[in-house]
Amino acid sequence: MQDNTKTRRKPNIRISQSDHARLSALARTVAVRNPQASDELLAELERARIVAHGSVSADTVQMGSSVTFKPDTGDAKTVTLVFPGDADISENKVSILTPIGTALIGLSTGQSITWTARDGRRHELCVLAVSQPALQGETADRRAPASSTIVAGI
Repeated sequence: MQDNTKTRRKPNIRISQSDHARLSALARTVAVRNPQASDELLAELERARIVAHGSVSADTVQMGSSVTFKPDTGDAKTVTLVFPGDADISENKVSILTPIGTALIGLSTGQSITWTARDGRRHELCVLAVSQPALQGETADRRAPASSTIVAGI
């Protein structure tokens, strides 16, 4: 009966209609090359509550958000969640197609999630703070994946 962490419910998440549409298309695009990343992203998108872009609170992780989280492996980290073509771990820009990127999408400040790293180990993180890009609204609607290249990340 020590499997409680394996059966623990994932937290409720919210994703804007525009992010949901772009991320669904991205997941389908990479499905042949990286079925695991595609399946994990599609699973998160399927369980998400989809809301209008303006209805996502400022403390919810969206594409382009900077998020500070506390992993179970050490000190708090701050990363920006980006599309694969914009990922650059040296600039703390994490691709949505990495396991941690997929785990972060839709979470709000104070929520925790258990996620599985590429090496199969399970981890937990807690979102401490979220900030949105300076420009929102129309600019956010123009954001799109720069490419379908998968970038290794955290």
